[in-house]
Amino acid sequence: MASERRVSQRFRINAPVTLFIGDREIPAYTRDLSNRGVYLYLVLDDPTLIDRDFEFVVELPPEITLSTWCQIRCRGRTARTEKTANNLTAVAAEILDYSILREAVTRA
Repeated sequence: MASERRVSQRFRINAPVTLFIGDREIPAYTRDLSNRGVYLYLVLDDPTLIDRDFEFVVELPPEITLSTWCQIRCRGRTARTEKTANNLTAVAAEILDYSILREAVTRA
């Protein structure tokens, strides 16, 4: 049985994400997330567009923040990309740094 090598706690969460690549905004969603990395899915014909550092904003729910919904802006570095069976692009990325953009009071 393989041992877990991750140091940070990983959360399995489907949270909305917006990637910023050049002048494009690409919607995506997470599969899992930690303070050091993220695995996300997006619809992208050319995955080489994210074969480098990129920025993204993720909306985190109260279950993760232990308060309210909030938006976190992150700078990430692609570790690998994969095509899924349902033609999505999966991206595993290291989170280089992040900052809290805003906390939402309520969410519909």
